[in-house]
Amino acid sequence: MNTRFAPQDRRQFLRRLAAAAALLPAPGAFAEELFRTPRQTEGPFYPDKLPLDTDNDLIIVNDQLTAAVGQITHLSGRILDAQGHPIRNALVEIWQVDAEGVYLHSAGGPREERDGNFQGFGRFLTGSDGQYYFRTIKPVPYSRGGVFRTPHIHYAVHVKGQEKFTTQCYIKGEPLNERDGVLRGIADPRARQAVQVDFSPLTGSTVGELAARFEIVLGFTPAA
Repeated sequence: MNTRFAPQDRRQFLRRLAAAAALLPAPGAFAEELFRTPRQTEGPFYPDKLPLDTDNDLIIVNDQLTAAVGQITHLSGRILDAQGHPIRNALVEIWQVDAEGVYLHSAGGPREERDGNFQGFGRFLTGSDGQYYFRTIKPVPYSRGGVFRTPHIHYAVHVKGQEKFTTQCYIKGEPLNERDGVLRGIADPRARQAVQVDFSPLTGSTVGELAARFEIVLGFTPAA
């Protein structure tokens, strides 16, 4: 079930997000224990034409009243450097298929099947706490050109003075993960687990929304 995201709902979620962040370790407190997020391919379906609306709410396009089809998911996390410090002004981009398995990209699936109410791509600029937040849908599997993909969300992180970092986020415990060649291509089991996160019921939601948290640890420390 989908509903328009009321301002009070967004404020309630962000308050919960802030409370959860307060319980996290202080930046750098356990730097030696942080595991760096593995890079993964950008894939062929980064939008070849960006939508007019590129904000962090992928459920509503511009001022339309009709929400995208799919299970609403509040996707958040932090962008951290190699020492565990949050990275400010990191531009985080995500893109994924809609509920019909179609990308925004012109070659990303049958145009007539695409959900025009799903933005398909979003951006968020982190603040001093390194936090990012998107409202999107739970990813679904698809096949394209004979290649099967388990549910996943693509990420690109841009940090000034550094090479673009790309990876993908997967659903922890998803049985289809075992069939996905890209995910199985990560040889290190710890790295493979690092890109799989829980998509759990959102506390207080009455419409079946989910929450997922994907922390991204980059393998460098930005210059001051």
